[in-house]
Parts: sequence; C-alpha cells; structure tokens
Amino acid sequence: MQYRDLTFLVRPTGFKHTGLFPEQAVNWDWMRGELEHWKKSHADAPKVLNLFAYTGGATVACAASGAEVVHVDAAKGMVAWAKDNAAESGLGSAPIRYIVDDCVKFVKREIRRGSKYDGIVMDPPSYGRGPTGELWKIENDLYPLVADCAELLSDEPAFFLVNSYTTGLAASVLTNVLRVALPEGGVLSDEVGLPIERDHLTLPCGASGRWTPKKRFSPSYSG
Repeated sequence: MQYRDLTFLVRPTGFKHTGLFPEQAVNWDWMRGELEHWKKSHADAPKVLNLFAYTGGATVACAASGAEVVHVDAAKGMVAWAKDNAAESGLGSAPIRYIVDDCVKFVKREIRRGSKYDGIVMDPPSYGRGPTGELWKIENDLYPLVADCAELLSDEPAFFLVNSYTTGLAASVLTNVLRVALPEGGVLSDEVGLPIERDHLTLPCGASGRWTPKKRFSPSYSG
C-alpha cells in the first residue's frame, strides 16, 4: 500500500489488523515536518527513538526524512515486518537499528549509556509482555516510561509523540503525562481517526499526545 513516498506491506493476521494503521498518517506527516524544520538549524542527521515500534510506520516515515532511527519492539516477527516495509520504501540501507527487546529495559540501558535522541515516538499497548515475560500495563507504566524517556532527549529536541489505543485513556491524560514529564515545552493532544467520506463522519482510532519545544509549539492539531 502506498502513502505519499512510503510503501507498506499489508498482510492479514490473527490479531484483527493488517499491520498498517492509516490513522497514524497524520502523525507521520507531523513528525516529518518537525524533522525537516529541525534539520534547517543542525548539521547532523536527527536521531529518533521509536518504542513499541511494531511494523515500523513511524520508523519508515522518519527515516524518509533523513533521520537515524532506533526501532525497538519485543516481537521479533513485527521487527522483521518493519524491515520489509523499509525495503519496500527504498530505505533498506537507511541508518535504522532494529532491536528486539523490552522497551522499558532498553530505555533504562540507554540512560546509563548516556544516549540522546532528537525525537521520541511510542505506541504502547494496553497490556503486553516483553521477550522474557516482562509485564506491561499502560495505566501503571506509561508515566514512568515517559519520564525516563525525557532523560534521553537531546538539548535541542524536535518532538515527543505518544500514541494510545487504550479505551479510557483520553487525550487529556496524554497531555497531563507529557506536561508533567516535560514541563519545558508545549503539548497538544487529540483523538485520531479515519474519515468516513460517505457519511462525513470520523471513526475514532485512539488518541495522540504531541510535545514540542516552546519555540516550535503551535496550538493546531494537523499533519
């Protein structure tokens, strides 16, 4: 399936999805715009961390804008699928590191290493387990992870994006989490969805919270 200059492999699965989440296109466009702006004042390529990265929609979008991406997911099969998506988009040799790991443990190791990223995006599940049985519950674990990730942001970051498909975890919750963890910036959160053109309706598909530095913050939720 084609979206702008990106190509994604769509496959039926036993998990009630096809590996592509088109409602995230608005966030792919937004991240690419933020990265392009960041590049205007920086000589080096931006570094992006994608957590719970799954089949790599955000990874491919950021790599297409010249970012060095670290793609982390606990599911080996999904990481392989992400590699295929990158190859289909002509990004098979792009600077993308694919890592099969528990995201929480990986972030803590990155803190100890002193790693820094210019952009961070995460798409955490409501509930899940890591490669060696690590338990994840979004209600308990989202804020501590975001707070840890805040330590990984560079001195001049481009963005921080959190997605949620968890029923009851409203956009306002994402706003609160990001504002507390990252007080030096602006946050804008909203529902994401797919347009139903025939009826002029929108099919709700979760929520996203976007953080940007104050100098880049705009109170307009668009791509």
